[in-house]
Amino acid sequence: MRVVILISGRGSNMEALLRAGLPVEFAAVISNKAEAEGLKIARELGVETAVVNHKDYPGREAYDARLAEVIDGYAAELVCLAGFMRILSDGFVQRYAGRMLNVHPSLLPAFTGLDTHARALAAGVKLHGCTVHYVTPELDAGPIIAQAAVPVLETDTAETLAARVLAQEHRIYPQAVRWIAEGRLSLTADGRTCLQGSQAEPAVLISPQG
Repeated sequence: MRVVILISGRGSNMEALLRAGLPVEFAAVISNKAEAEGLKIARELGVETAVVNHKDYPGREAYDARLAEVIDGYAAELVCLAGFMRILSDGFVQRYAGRMLNVHPSLLPAFTGLDTHARALAAGVKLHGCTVHYVTPELDAGPIIAQAAVPVLETDTAETLAARVLAQEHRIYPQAVRWIAEGRLSLTADGRTCLQGSQAEPAVLISPQG
């Protein structure tokens, strides 16, 4: 399976994917910013890179059309968003329907959009986390593939909570890609994901524990 990763910055989730020893071929890492630190990291890891600068295009549709041309030039079978800070047009998302993933720093459907950690603290939740999901035109609403939860501590700031959540992103994103590459993940008729061969035992996670 040929995979293209889209980034805008350092791309720590990109690096986690590239270092995970996945049974895929990473065809390229593409950024909308030439100065993105992740491009250097990708090259150091032997992955081809490209830049499609959104400032060179008059609007979202024109940019997305060119980005799709570049992605398709690498014969990508899967597109992974890893801190790609662009709102994608519906046409672009539909072009890669069922072939594009994102990792979001919350337990969706809670806290869609930005500033998830500060919002989780303000809401007083006891569990927070991250979600890997398929990308659909509706923001952060695609079929959920995997989630990981962390406890919210009384001493947490948005920064400390973000760091713990990010560590879990680095775990579940590669796992989701592995499942897809191994042909174990499918979508049901009602739009939910189904993992073949899953042997997870029923469990209860309680936080805080008294």
